[in-house]
Amino acid sequence: MANILVLNSGSSSLKFALFGVKAACTEKPVVSQAQALSPQLRGQFSGLGTERCAVFIEGMAQAHTPPPAEAHDHQAAMISLLTWLEQQSLLDNLVAVGHRVVHGGTHFKQSTDLDERTVKLLEALTSLAPLHQPYSLAPIKVLQARLPAMRQIACFDTAFHTHQPLEARQFALPYAMYDRGFQRYGFHGLSYDFISRCLPSVIPDFEPESKVLVAHLGNGASLCAIQAGQSVASTMGFTALEGLPMGTRSGAIDAGLVLHLIAQEGMTADDVSTLLYKESGLLGLSGISSDMRTLLRSDKSRAEQAVAHYCYRITREIGSLSAALGGVDHLVFTAGIGEHAAPVRERVVAQCSWLGMRLDPSANQANQTCISAPDSNVGVWVIPTDEEAVIAADCLALL
Repeated sequence: MANILVLNSGSSSLKFALFGVKAACTEKPVVSQAQALSPQLRGQFSGLGTERCAVFIEGMAQAHTPPPAEAHDHQAAMISLLTWLEQQSLLDNLVAVGHRVVHGGTHFKQSTDLDERTVKLLEALTSLAPLHQPYSLAPIKVLQARLPAMRQIACFDTAFHTHQPLEARQFALPYAMYDRGFQRYGFHGLSYDFISRCLPSVIPDFEPESKVLVAHLGNGASLCAIQAGQSVASTMGFTALEGLPMGTRSGAIDAGLVLHLIAQEGMTADDVSTLLYKESGLLGLSGISSDMRTLLRSDKSRAEQAVAHYCYRITREIGSLSAALGGVDHLVFTAGIGEHAAPVRERVVAQCSWLGMRLDPSANQANQTCISAPDSNVGVWVIPTDEEAVIAADCLALL
């Protein structure tokens, strides 16, 4: 059986998954991937560069010792993974490696093969996604050196949003700047793509023209308005900093405040970048943690206020995206917080009662798929996302 390796690289983690190709497939729907792709294993290096570095593997038919957990960065983790895959004879039938790449800029509007030219184009986008792009590129470069003949494919978080209407993508800046790439790109597109493709198989009697809001709530967080499988609007913009407050990122902030910090407070651009990307969000608001689980367990008032602000901002953006859609039929929660934090979902739905949303409390506490009450005008759902499955399906389509 031919295999496809999928890599999803974060700032301190490297997720990997191996899919077996069971049959040829000329289309992209994830819902039909069960016939074409067979998940073989999944795993993750976490805590890269820290003393807490760990590795786990799940899904293998028999127990195997995982790769060593001494990886100090993404390159070392990738080398360790390749060595381990070779020891398990899992490289023998590898036909492609698919990568999650956060920013595709204006050049890449769909999944694409990687070569020296495309890698250089992606490197040039690093300043737009400093927490993600370098880590996406690190495994690519290791593979180019270790397995130069291996086919590598990049799948982009920005690609799903490229067909938004012009007015949704523009900033109110001189138009020539839009042509130079100063525009709203949106992110978390692989997650939204997966949810969009799954909706017909998850929601009974789902209508293709339904107006759907998806809340991808994790350490990074955003919302997306989707209709007919297309992104209509999203909360993230030029970078993955805009929109909702996140674990350590500020989310939307007045550009004038940034100017003030530089001009009046004497902060450098690097200082402001560190503040907005690494010291803000839930961590900055609470002064306790960037982890929603920790904040929900805490009895500190600042933890409660951070959660309240987070849910308030989600609710405001739901109102904005509902206007962009002209209504809303379904709200989907996904990603770590969206899938597991019942108190966050409860607050958000309660604050959206003006839309006719009603929650089934017991279903919400049990993290069931449908958590809306029978009398709710809006379907409310919890659907686990699977970015790796989308990457594998797109690689198969290209192959």
